[in-house]
Amino acid sequence: MTPRINLITLGVADIARARGFYDRLGLKASPAGNDSVVFFDANGIVLALFSHAALAEDAHIEATPPPSFRGMSLAWNVSSEAETDSIYNHALACGARAVKAPQKVFWGGYSGYFADPDGHLWEVAYNPFFPISADGHIQLP
Repeated sequence: MTPRINLITLGVADIARARGFYDRLGLKASPAGNDSVVFFDANGIVLALFSHAALAEDAHIEATPPPSFRGMSLAWNVSSEAETDSIYNHALACGARAVKAPQKVFWGGYSGYFADPDGHLWEVAYNPFFPISADGHIQLP
């Protein structure tokens, strides 16, 4: 067995609104999607948007309202503090909600948080201990 994460699905309230945000952010939707689901290639991981209610139904669980903090975040790691600032500001211009402005952090890096229109938390981070390869992947020590 080879552990991997291939696809992350976000439950959203409005597929068209969420797609518009991620389109503006710079992700490119795949033609594999339709009116009920959208797929984006996120450099080796697929990011999917699916109705919150439909995702709960598919998993056979109750579709309760999402909490303001879901206990997880998605991370967009970059190669510099300046790139962190640039992506964070771009996300805000695309309709993200500011959560924590980029700043130096206790672990020796630089990061900030924004939330997408459905409240999914994104961290934009420069981690000097995790170099980014030419193809955009983290190089763990």
